[in-house]
Amino acid sequence: MGTVSRVLLVILRLGELTCGAVVLGILGRFFHLVDDAGLVDPSGRLVYAAVVAALTILAALIFIAPFAYSFWSFPIDFFLFAAWLAAFCVLETLTGTNTCESDWYRSYWGFYWGRWYRDASPGVDVMRTGCAAWRTVLAFSFIAMILYLLSGFLGIYWTFAHGKFKSRSNGFLQSVTSHCGKIEAPDAPDQA
Repeated sequence: MGTVSRVLLVILRLGELTCGAVVLGILGRFFHLVDDAGLVDPSGRLVYAAVVAALTILAALIFIAPFAYSFWSFPIDFFLFAAWLAAFCVLETLTGTNTCESDWYRSYWGFYWGRWYRDASPGVDVMRTGCAAWRTVLAFSFIAMILYLLSGFLGIYWTFAHGKFKSRSNGFLQSVTSHCGKIEAPDAPDQA
């Protein structure tokens, strides 16, 4: 089962890397369009999601190798799961259940994604400009959240099934005592 765990971990890490790259790429493009317009600063919620995506890319690249440290990083996996959960929630609350029909979408995402700022003022009917990109950001945020949850549980499973913390520490102590002899505490001076 150790080999299966290692293969699953690499697949999960590749998925996490892909999700982070997709979200960061789309949001980076949007930030460029907002900067090109020069009218407003990017929404803090979008900036938060971009930071989480960048952290995801970094973590996935560090922990993609199927070594023991990659499995022992399950606390980081759960931290990034919580970060993606928060990112997905703050992004979803921008549009709610209306996704591409909400006021925020029409006056912010669609307006800047479609470069309507060149020809019209806010409030123009942006139709569904950029809707696919917005839905992609939401979908890959959700997928990244689930992948980090799965890799966290896989890390816990592997640590307890194959980690052998106790035997490794005992082996270390045995090797030290066999090479150095029995280590004894120095005698305490007599107090008379």
